[in-house]
Amino acid sequence: MAKLFLVRHGQSQWNLENRFTGWQNIDITALGQLEAKKAGKALAKESIDIAFTSTLIRAQHTLEIILNEIAKPNIPIIVDAALNERSYGNLEGLNKDETAEKYGVEQVHIWRRSFDVAPPGGESLKDTYDRVISYFENFIQPELDAGNNVLIVAHGNSLRALIMYLEHLTPAQILEREIATGDPITYQWDHNKIIR
Repeated sequence: MAKLFLVRHGQSQWNLENRFTGWQNIDITALGQLEAKKAGKALAKESIDIAFTSTLIRAQHTLEIILNEIAKPNIPIIVDAALNERSYGNLEGLNKDETAEKYGVEQVHIWRRSFDVAPPGGESLKDTYDRVISYFENFIQPELDAGNNVLIVAHGNSLRALIMYLEHLTPAQILEREIATGDPITYQWDHNKIIR
């Protein structure tokens, strides 16, 4: 039996500024660093064999702090864009409230919270789901199947996609799921399935 740990990166500068971040490479704030340390403390008694993260600095910085906190800075780390946040395309960098004023609250809600509608030039959650789950099945699941404890530090929507897959949730159910920054989610993995 193995364990899978999921952590959403600590607060980023654009989280603080209420901007659409997506694939923009924005680092974590001082609060984000504290959230990463909190995640590390929560994982301090766990054995972690390998870590996966995205190509974005907010996730990588969070992972670095966690691994230092648990005194495991030298475990293997795999970095892949498949774990990146959902792309918000033309909305990236825009303030969410100002965007709602421009396009209407309902339209922005559809872009943010529907499963298969993408914002202009961006990805839907379904697009994100397809790339995250393909990567999970091909590269992360084999580690779990081999008995290795895996830590994934990624983003709200890439983790939402993975949780949807692991917990067999419907699009409606996953869109209601909030994932706190710096708060580890733990799954037990046994014979190709999770035991929560």
